[in-house]
Amino acid sequence: MAWLAGVVAAAVQLLLIVAVQGRFVVEKSSVRVLAPEHIRGHHDAAIGNFGVPDYGGTLTGVVIYPEKKATGCTEFDTKFKSKSRRPVILLLDRGECYFALKAWNAQRAGAAALLIADTVDEQLLTMDSPEASPGTEYIDKINIPSALVNRAFGESLKRMAEKVAAGDGAGEEVIVKLDWRESMPHPDERVEYELWTNSNDECGPRCDEQMEFVRGFRGHAQLLERGGYARFTPHYITWYCPEAFRLTQQCKSQCINHGRYCAPDPEQDFGSGYDGKDVVVENLRQLCVHRVANESGHAWLWWDYVMDYKIRCSMKEKKYTKTCAEDVVTALGLDLKKVMDCMGDPDADAENAVLSKEQEDQIGSGSRGDVTILPTLVINNVQYRGKLERTAVLKAVCAGFKEGTEPRVCLSPDIETNQCLHRNGGCWRDEATNVTACRDTYRGRVCECPVVNGVRYEGDGYTDCQAVGPGRCAMNNGGCWSETRGQQTFSACSETALTGCRCPSGFHGDGHKCEDLDECREKLACTCPDCQCTNTWGNYECKCKGNQLYIRGEDVCIANSMSRLGWLITLVAVACVAGIGLAGYVFYKYRLRSYMDSEIMSIMSQYMPLDSQNNENQPLRQHDSEALR
Repeated sequence: MAWLAGVVAAAVQLLLIVAVQGRFVVEKSSVRVLAPEHIRGHHDAAIGNFGVPDYGGTLTGVVIYPEKKATGCTEFDTKFKSKSRRPVILLLDRGECYFALKAWNAQRAGAAALLIADTVDEQLLTMDSPEASPGTEYIDKINIPSALVNRAFGESLKRMAEKVAAGDGAGEEVIVKLDWRESMPHPDERVEYELWTNSNDECGPRCDEQMEFVRGFRGHAQLLERGGYARFTPHYITWYCPEAFRLTQQCKSQCINHGRYCAPDPEQDFGSGYDGKDVVVENLRQLCVHRVANESGHAWLWWDYVMDYKIRCSMKEKKYTKTCAEDVVTALGLDLKKVMDCMGDPDADAENAVLSKEQEDQIGSGSRGDVTILPTLVINNVQYRGKLERTAVLKAVCAGFKEGTEPRVCLSPDIETNQCLHRNGGCWRDEATNVTACRDTYRGRVCECPVVNGVRYEGDGYTDCQAVGPGRCAMNNGGCWSETRGQQTFSACSETALTGCRCPSGFHGDGHKCEDLDECREKLACTCPDCQCTNTWGNYECKCKGNQLYIRGEDVCIANSMSRLGWLITLVAVACVAGIGLAGYVFYKYRLRSYMDSEIMSIMSQYMPLDSQNNENQPLRQHDSEALR
């Protein structure tokens, strides 16, 4: 039985792969030989599916063929330079290692572009990059264009380059011009492009690559579509399960609508985790999100939905669910009912119009070949080749405009959006303070809890943000409970606590809602035998029977009476204190009066003799005055 199950699984997997008749198209650029003159001419080159092709541009350089390490599978010992100081276009042989590794070694050796000569006589093919694995981290670092040329042309270039290296041919360099201007059709002022993708985020590096592209390119895409410069359409690859296998566990777990639309199991394990049919349903939902958004005149919301779904509903966090998806749809202001109506019934034994159209579009037409790998970008009905990266793709899209009609985004990196003005971008917002987690960037809006007046917020940015740290209580009371009655105000936000909400003493709750705690009923206070408890809002009052005094800290009543002897002693003590105080006051006044009198007399005694002496000597003083005249 295990052998039979294996055969069935293999058969289903094979049929998932070859569901459509293959028709492959190789995207080409032109190589024009400028010198030497006797080998001038135009030749085709197949653009590599890695690096950065210069769509819409040209590159003129000198062909160099290395004397050693001609396959380029190991790092070169020196940097390549041309005598004329033109850019170096390195020519290498096919074989022995990955195409992408050859390009990486060429780039590190100073090459501006790479040509790989085929070793057999065959039709040109598209050089692809290997699946990411340990030792292939260099793939994302390749920034030069690469192309494959046929064997005959490659041999011709090698012979001429070898003569130049040996000093023959009068030292004339082999100069070629790589031309990508016609690699991307540019018929009018609007570009139509499509991305074949997948909602599965557990398919390894390919899934990571396409999500990183969505994150980086979203701002450009939305700006282009808002301005009417481009028309974008998302697509999702689906396969079918042959009727003979539709009752097998493999088909049931990977397909919907009775085997008509299928996707591979994310974990390649039919007994655990998510199933392939879960992926198909979410693919269908994302297609319908785009249709509904397009009908409402906001087709660019697809980019927000895909990005938000990745963040909020990932498989890795076990949130890849219908409920989570519908929450994202609602947050973006889309009509959930229309989306569900568009999706139809995945369990029905009938065709789904949306997915059937996807299977038809998957088959190539015109200049475009079949779509068989993910992710695949198609611009003006031509498959894009090269790194799926923001700036590289933007350049390719801009090359699809008729010359002179390129929008500003193609001419300047400065991009501003206003997505936060519409439903706050689907992000969290505090209605009381108007604090929002929506922030515009040139890549599109992001939902991140903000920092306001030095107060930091923390949360997921979509449904929740809470103020944390010093000063948080000044921002809408830190999101905590607060209530005022009369002259009393209680709050669950404490400046001494940097996070969280805690009901104050006299209340109970979770901090976001607090209710008065009845200390009397709960026997939390005023529990002594002679106590009488009365509950108040946020507090309580406790009275003691008879003439007793209540001590709150100890929760006890103590006697509040004194004997006649005690009162007599108290009165005597008070009288003594009063007498001593009076005597001290009288003594103080007497001493002060005596001191003042003595001081006055002393001052007067200093001035009285001076006046008498002046009177007695007055004649003498007049005589002396006359003698001086």
